[in-house]
Amino acid sequence: MRIIIQRVTEASVAIEGNVVGQIDQGFMLLVGVHDNDTPETVAYMARKIANMRIFGDEEGKLNLAIGQIGGAILSISQFTLYARTKKGNRPSFVDAAKPDHGLAMYELLNKTLVEEYDLKVETGEFGADMQVSLVNDGPVTIILDSDEA
Repeated sequence: MRIIIQRVTEASVAIEGNVVGQIDQGFMLLVGVHDNDTPETVAYMARKIANMRIFGDEEGKLNLAIGQIGGAILSISQFTLYARTKKGNRPSFVDAAKPDHGLAMYELLNKTLVEEYDLKVETGEFGADMQVSLVNDGPVTIILDSDEA
């Protein structure tokens, strides 16, 4: 599983001009699922996201996790995170999960963040053509890859 975490002051996702998910301060996640990902992979990644200390404390140090600042999450599925680009100019997506598995793992991640970590999670629509807007705060962008755990 690959997840891009962007610390944001606001983020939203629209489908055909209609906003379907919107948050203020928190994380905007781009979530890529691999066919080898399991519920254990999801549990690990959810724990990393919930405990990632990238919000400033009273001294400006990155010491606070999203729950400590009352932040929310906008979670967007993005199979293109598994693009292979070594050969030619057209990416290959053979490493991305098949749709059924990708959807199941994506939904499990969002459910875990809500139920186990008490976080507010807004989402886009799996497999849809979405327009994402955000204000990256810092900017702070972190790449999580379960293969590098």
